[in-house]
Amino acid sequence: MIAIILPLLLACGGTSKLPMASLQVGSAYAKVELAITHETRQYGLMMRDNMPTNSGMLFVYPDVKPRSFWMKDTRIPLSIAFADADGKIVKIADMKPFVTETTKSLYPAKYALEMNKGWSDDNNVKKGDVIQGIPELDVQ
Repeated sequence: MIAIILPLLLACGGTSKLPMASLQVGSAYAKVELAITHETRQYGLMMRDNMPTNSGMLFVYPDVKPRSFWMKDTRIPLSIAFADADGKIVKIADMKPFVTETTKSLYPAKYALEMNKGWSDDNNVKKGDVIQGIPELDVQ
């Protein structure tokens, strides 16, 4: 597992210290930070003023169950795609900055992909598409 995580950590750019991955969803590509610990999943994309085009964050959980997200302290509008253990998207929703109402997956999910609002529509990403390129990680 260390052999996988170390190159990802070294590939991180900017101010983020999170591991990175390149993903494909349908015909779209994204470079994402990987939130694989309880702490990084809790903090997510809070306190950021912007996010580059085709960049985002993939939340990876150790189990599969219904998920919920809120936007408290998150400054940028986002779209979230919840995905099952196979990476198949089960729900996509838009989320507004600073809203404390939760957005729920409705279905069991192991992954949640957050991108700039509109990314899914702009790239024709829809429910049923599969997130490809998710690395095997030691998720906590």
